[in-house]
Amino acid sequence: QVQLVESGGDLVQPGGSLRLSCAASGSLFVIYTMAWYRQAPGKQRELVASITSDGTTNYVDFVAGRFTISRDRAKNTVYLQMNSLKPEDTAVYYCNANIQISLYDSPRNYWGQGTQVTVSS
Repeated sequence: QVQLVESGGDLVQPGGSLRLSCAASGSLFVIYTMAWYRQAPGKQRELVASITSDGTTNYVDFVAGRFTISRDRAKNTVYLQMNSLKPEDTAVYYCNANIQISLYDSPRNYWGQGTQVTVSS
C-alpha cells in the first residue's frame, strides 16, 4: 500500500557531493516524520537526519554542517543533500517515513530498499 523509492546513490570522490531522493507513493493519508538512515558493512543501521511534517530538522553530529535534509510536501519526497563527503560516509542509505494510510489506521514506519553511496578515490 505504501512504497518508498530511493535514488541518487553513486560512487563519488572524497570531498564530493551527492543528492539522494526518496519518493513515497500509495495510500498516503498523512506523512509525518521522514528520515534518512545508513548502514555500513558490519555495522548497525544508524539515523543520519530527520525532518518533521512542519519542517523541523534534526541531524546526528557526524553529518551536521555537511548534510541537509529537506522535503517537498507536494511531491511526497524527502531529499538528502550530502556535501564534503568522506570515505566513512560509505554505506547503504535508507529512507524511512512515518505514514498514516487512512483515517482509521495508526501511523507506522515504512522503509525504502536502500541506495548505495560509496566515497572513494
